Amino acid sequence: MIDDWLRPRPGREGFRRDALGAALLALGTTVSVLLYTRSGYFTDLDADPELHPAPMWLSAIMIVALTAPLAWRRRYPEVVAVVVSVAFFLAPTFRVPEALFGSITLFIAIYSVGAWSRHRRAATITRILIIVGMFVWIGVQLALTVNDPDTLPGFSRSGVFSAFASYALINVLTNLLYFGGAYYFGTVAYRRAREHAELEDRTAELARERELSAQQAVTLDRVRIARELHDVVAHHVSVMGVQAGAARRVIQTDPAQASESLSTIESSARSAVDELHRLLTTLRENDSDDASRSSSTRGIDQLPDLVEESTAAGVPATLQLVGEPRPVTSLVGFTLYRVTQEALTNVRKHAGARATVDVRLRYLDSGVELEVTDTGQGKGLASAGPGHGHVGMRERVAAVGGELEVGPLARGGYLVRARIVQVPS
Repeated sequence: MIDDWLRPRPGREGFRRDALGAALLALGTTVSVLLYTRSGYFTDLDADPELHPAPMWLSAIMIVALTAPLAWRRRYPEVVAVVVSVAFFLAPTFRVPEALFGSITLFIAIYSVGAWSRHRRAATITRILIIVGMFVWIGVQLALTVNDPDTLPGFSRSGVFSAFASYALINVLTNLLYFGGAYYFGTVAYRRAREHAELEDRTAELARERELSAQQAVTLDRVRIARELHDVVAHHVSVMGVQAGAARRVIQTDPAQASESLSTIESSARSAVDELHRLLTTLRENDSDDASRSSSTRGIDQLPDLVEESTAAGVPATLQLVGEPRPVTSLVGFTLYRVTQEALTNVRKHAGARATVDVRLRYLDSGVELEVTDTGQGKGLASAGPGHGHVGMRERVAAVGGELEVGPLARGGYLVRARIVQVPS
């Protein structure tokens, strides 16, 4: 709920409609006064020659007092209700011949307090005082009538269920419905306006959240692409660096070996360009599923290629498959591929020239496990702290519901183990 909500005032068009409504009510009240005057309302010359309707000038004042304030009913509802109530009370007192539009204007005034007042406590107090005052007035009139046999002479006053008692009861019930309806419908109108405002606020908030979520999705996608670029560039550049160094050392003594190294460099460069092109294409795709597929076409079937590249780059590597092979989802396969790629890249960077790598892919009953171990200087790498590669691997594995273990081995070297449970086939 909006605890400090204030119902907004209508614009100029709304105020113009209020003024037009007040003018139409004034016209209707004027016609009603003329008709009641013509019909002899408030005229009883046989009983008292002095009893006659109010003069037209006084009726005109009452007409203005009953209707004109309604032009400001949504700006100053409490003041309008009080003015109209006083005019409604004075009109019959001064024998203004009107009994139709005065009731309509009072109903609208009380309704407007409930529907448009910005001070809810004042709105409640104002309406209760007006209603109580009106019922006191009705009670006084009924008391005077019951003690005056000349008023309503045809109504019996004897007995609890006399004609006059029935007349009094129907008057009380009519006014209860009248004032209760004005009170109730005004309150309901305010609550509905408040609920509508809350709904609009929630709709606007949801729209902002959707926009924020879309922006976050774009940001996360950019982070993912940046990580992909990091993996691709780091892997292939490390291969090219190792091969370039090897070619430089043997170019004079072993041109054939140098040529082979240069060929590996060329192949790595082509692969890097191809993957970079694929990733950049992802940024241009509108369909996120197509984009994900275009950047995630590699999987565990390409692990032998990574092992071969590592061996060609001067870091001997072997691949072992343990257990009964079974298909995994493309996302899991791509994750394992990237973890293997990052691990082999780190070996080439940090393990040293004499390091060897053992890549093992185990198919377990509950999932699949990838283990990459090397015989290099793992402790030296651990002392440097985790880098972006480790963070990226950990996030990738966690994204598919797995766990990543990294760290130096007691016998020397370094371990990267990714375990993904309950791999869907």
